Amino acid sequence: MARTKPNSADYTDMTNQVTSATVDAENTSPQDYQCRWSDWYGYYVGINPLGGLIDKKALWTIGKGFKADEPTKKQLNRIRGCGKDTFNTIMHNGVKTYTIGGDFLAEKITNSRNGLLNLKPLNPGSFKIRANSKGIIKKYEQMEALNIDKPETISKRGVVQSFKADEIFHLPYNRTADEIHGVGVVEKLEEHLLQFKEATDDMRVVFHRYVKPLIISAVDTDDEDEIAAYKQKLDKAVENGENMVVPKGVLDNMDRMSIPQYSTLDPLPWIKWLEKQFLISEGVPEVILGVGEGATEASSKILYLSWQQIVEWNQLFLEENIKAQLGLDVEFNFPANIAPELEQDAKKRRKENNMGNPAGHDD
Repeated sequence: MARTKPNSADYTDMTNQVTSATVDAENTSPQDYQCRWSDWYGYYVGINPLGGLIDKKALWTIGKGFKADEPTKKQLNRIRGCGKDTFNTIMHNGVKTYTIGGDFLAEKITNSRNGLLNLKPLNPGSFKIRANSKGIIKKYEQMEALNIDKPETISKRGVVQSFKADEIFHLPYNRTADEIHGVGVVEKLEEHLLQFKEATDDMRVVFHRYVKPLIISAVDTDDEDEIAAYKQKLDKAVENGENMVVPKGVLDNMDRMSIPQYSTLDPLPWIKWLEKQFLISEGVPEVILGVGEGATEASSKILYLSWQQIVEWNQLFLEENIKAQLGLDVEFNFPANIAPELEQDAKKRRKENNMGNPAGHDD
């Protein structure tokens, strides 16, 4: 029998770490701001529950489109954004973008009389917002692309193009105090999003171990070349789902480990709790996403009414900014107003209560 040598043990890499691979944008003073759009957009694309609620919010905010007088309709119906857009899809894009990263930027293309010809959506991560010492936005600077492999070069990025404040249509959502930018849901949830990604990745590994368990082999050799050769054959056999035959006396024992011994921790409630934080952050009820469980009709109506206030606020935010920055009056249609139905339900309940309690009525 071979002598035990700890340096002869070998392993298969099972490392599963989630870290925040972000680079803070240069913010040299309170008057400069550039968002981490690439990171925040990555969460939107990579975490389905988050992306789903952001898409749903944008869908409900734009609703059935906008209403306006005929001259305004004709003007806005000519807007094509990147060439294949409409005014409604640009606003839908805007709601998603400012919900993700806090800010939506679009270049205003105008004619010689300053009439609006087009709105061209921009990448907010490529722009730096600059304000004067009094906190008034003065210009937007489009910066050179960031080389993510060389974060030390971020402070050396040059300005590609500069825009005056009135040349950019800017939707800064959720501003607080003297900020010159908005704050998106991803920035607020970033720590929870990392925890969600970590938990789901861990669960993926655990469930995968049910199908392909971890195998620990005790081999009767301390020769590193022989161990490496055995490991290579074992990995290949597991990968192909095939049997493996070894000479008698070479292998002392083989243990299969599908989950950690004595493990009882159930991560699913933790994942559900994290998902609920996503919903709370934007006030999206589960019933709106079509996954509400155990909700009664009455409670669903109240949740819907609460959601309606959030949607109408986002619509008002768009309408007022379109008026202030583009000089156009528009109104977005709410998909379905439930307030009249709730009022009818209340009247019906009062009537039923009065019919059941005639004591207070005059004969």
